[in-house]
Amino acid sequence: MTAVSVDLAYKSYSDFGVAILEPLEVGVRCEFLELTKRGGSVDPAPAAVAEYCIELCEKHSANLLLLDGPQAWKDPDNGLEHSRVCERLLNTPAKTGVPGHVKPRNYAPFVIFSITVFDELAQRGWPRLDPQARGPSGSPAAIESFPLGAWRALGIPVLPAKRRASVTDVRSRFQTLCDTHLLRASAEPNHDQLQALVAGLAGVALEQRRNDAFAAVGVAPRVRDGVWREGYILNPAQPWQPVAASPKHP
Repeated sequence: MTAVSVDLAYKSYSDFGVAILEPLEVGVRCEFLELTKRGGSVDPAPAAVAEYCIELCEKHSANLLLLDGPQAWKDPDNGLEHSRVCERLLNTPAKTGVPGHVKPRNYAPFVIFSITVFDELAQRGWPRLDPQARGPSGSPAAIESFPLGAWRALGIPVLPAKRRASVTDVRSRFQTLCDTHLLRASAEPNHDQLQALVAGLAGVALEQRRNDAFAAVGVAPRVRDGVWREGYILNPAQPWQPVAASPKHP
């Protein structure tokens, strides 16, 4: 029931944050990873990022991958002018419109990068997740996350943006999560890793089938005119009470 959560970046691998979350008998164990480069390139490439994420999931026996970035474009008939349903409900800073249209414009390179990563994952057997349609076996799947929404949902003061966040900001938010979720970590996370952690808590809840501790916000991902549209954002939810993990079978 391990979940892998990745805070995506499109300019540099050093801006990625990775958290591995595994439910314990009581609480959650978390491990944080740093990236340098993949595939011999300094700049992240969607195919290389997808392959790395799959390798990471396989190494940690995880069938759920959370990515902090849009997974698809807007359905033109969703009743909204500029955004997907999930973005409207969670008030995300970026609004993903129909293919090629993003507001504000400066988000466009990241949005295109993120959607392409989801496409690359799907081509490798990690499709976009519809929690309502996922079978009991928990087959491999990827889903969108949103750290800002996670902080809001848990009632914890939002972590300031990376450029403005102090060491105290990161440590205090991490300590709060340790207290509320009984986290066990071998080290303190940096800003990007903490963002991956708070978003990844929803993945642990989903894998444990704890419907009170996560929310899938939006509508099911679907293909229209050969393009993936809409999709869910997975968010943690209150109240959170740690429960015993299911025993692992040999």
